[in-house]
Amino acid sequence: MARNIFSKWQSLAPYFQSILSIVAALMFMMAGTTKLFAFPAGVPPNGDTVKLMSQLGLAGILKTFGGFLLLIGLFTRPIAFLVSGEMAIAFFQVHFPMSPWPTVSNAVPAVLYCFIWFYFSAAGAGPLSLDAKLRK
Repeated sequence: MARNIFSKWQSLAPYFQSILSIVAALMFMMAGTTKLFAFPAGVPPNGDTVKLMSQLGLAGILKTFGGFLLLIGLFTRPIAFLVSGEMAIAFFQVHFPMSPWPTVSNAVPAVLYCFIWFYFSAAGAGPLSLDAKLRK
């Protein structure tokens, strides 16, 4: 009985891979829409948007539109690799100078996104993605 439950649970792993990709992409997109559109809230301290022609503006574009492509699972591997690098740059350029410890420099999201997207750059978005549908 227990063996049957565990084997059934393990067989769902590809779908959980897709779900993780979708949820992570939604959160990633929100970080971008915050920067570009002040949605669902603006950038602290004033609740404003960032200048589009700036490094933060580029980050907002990558997070919003790259996040959308990751959400639907289209061009997952190259986009995930690109935004993984973006998050590595964010860590070393913004957070690391404050402290090498992610919990001290508020870099936990940057580090997690870096490695989540790095994983998806190799694994793909799973069966619930446009990439998977287009392969058929």
